[in-house]
Amino acid sequence: MDARLTLEKRIEAELKSYDGKMCIYADDMKGHVIAIGAEEKFETASTIKTYILACLFDEVEKGFASLEDKITYEESHVVDGSGVLCALEPGAVLRVKDVATLMIIVSDNIATNMMIDYLGVDTINDCIQRLGCKDTVLHNPIHFDQYEKLGTTTPQDYASVFLRLAKHELISPAADEKMLEIFKKQHYNSMITKDFPPFYMDSDNTDDILIRVASKSGSMDACRNDGGIIYTPYGPFVLVMLNKEFSDAMYYPAHPATVFGARVSRMLLDQFIALEGRFYLE
Repeated sequence: MDARLTLEKRIEAELKSYDGKMCIYADDMKGHVIAIGAEEKFETASTIKTYILACLFDEVEKGFASLEDKITYEESHVVDGSGVLCALEPGAVLRVKDVATLMIIVSDNIATNMMIDYLGVDTINDCIQRLGCKDTVLHNPIHFDQYEKLGTTTPQDYASVFLRLAKHELISPAADEKMLEIFKKQHYNSMITKDFPPFYMDSDNTDDILIRVASKSGSMDACRNDGGIIYTPYGPFVLVMLNKEFSDAMYYPAHPATVFGARVSRMLLDQFIALEGRFYLE
């Protein structure tokens, strides 16, 4: 048996007990990749917001948009679900950069519809294709009463965005750094970090936070997704976990997708730390 496959086989064995389908793409940025169903297509849920943010910064880089533009929260943007703008009435005027930040850090659905309206669905999809994410598409704005699907992506496509962000090679070094600062403030990364040692993620206990995450998750009845960059004392690695075909559509912290995703994430973290910045020995 190829010793390099040991970690991948451990993950596959762990998932044998999982009531659902989880596909994974992990890259230690040292030449080692773990890919399980990497090209399988999934509903994006809120992970599509990562692509929208990238397209915003691409349009800003080209001079077709501005983070200082003002956009108005309109009745057509109203939708249920996550976020804080649902507590406001239509008519509020916000800067583009504030709307984009809300879209990511609290996964605000109304802010997302505002960004889709500002950029345009076709512009976003054209940008996604130019970024090389051939199997990813935004189908429509978020309106659960009108559309069954929001977006489609694959673990490989989603990981490629974070890999290029980590290398500052997605849009431009300056734009990528601004996006990373937003992703680091994201509130909903429980699948990736649920089983991480709390001590190493709390600056009150250490001189500095030793493990940080820049990520974006997403959940709908048919999926539970998470992905991003995990920064450690030995450097960063990228992890994406997309889930579907589970029997329990309810939302709660101990959902099997979250539990098994957290186990996989911790297995990868432990291996990366033990081998001082890689998934496998050379």
